[in-house]
Amino acid sequence: MTADDAGVIEESLTEPERFAVLFDRHSAEIHHYAARRLGGENADDVVAETFLAAFRKRFGYDMTRPDARPWLYGIATNAIREHRRGEMRRNRLLARAPDPGPAESFDDRSAARITAQALQPRLAAVLARLTAEERDLLLLVAWAELSYEEAARALGIPVGTVRSRLHRLRAKVRRGLGGIDPTATFEEYPA
Repeated sequence: MTADDAGVIEESLTEPERFAVLFDRHSAEIHHYAARRLGGENADDVVAETFLAAFRKRFGYDMTRPDARPWLYGIATNAIREHRRGEMRRNRLLARAPDPGPAESFDDRSAARITAQALQPRLAAVLARLTAEERDLLLLVAWAELSYEEAARALGIPVGTVRSRLHRLRAKVRRGLGGIDPTATFEEYPA
């Protein structure tokens, strides 16, 4: 039987090579999240920084938490903050991209079928106007698909704070997108 994440981390305290199991379990997911946040060019760096930091901090891991994903996402979020300038430049460029114009037919132009590509410049502009903390929370829930509780653990804030911030953020993003539901939009947004 394979140990849960806490068990693997505990084993790695005396057998450091066991930490590779944690990397094998979660590196692809962290990489995908980082690539969506920063683009593929920085994702490898974020994954390396995340797991190096996690390895160094493993002695302080709360062994009562069997799933290390929220902890790893918290570390990854901090690594992503280090790459924030690049992300902000990228979002500003996307916001200035020309509008692709209307789709080919009336049916394709309907609000329910707007493509993520058409929304990309507007979404990038909305994300660029969010604070780093707002963007981190929104993308942990929307892209990494963390629960409210997991996002709270990843960011070190109470779950009630996550709920209230997300409520305000969704309204803010919806206004920025001209009334389009941000929850549906993020599920279709390309990596």
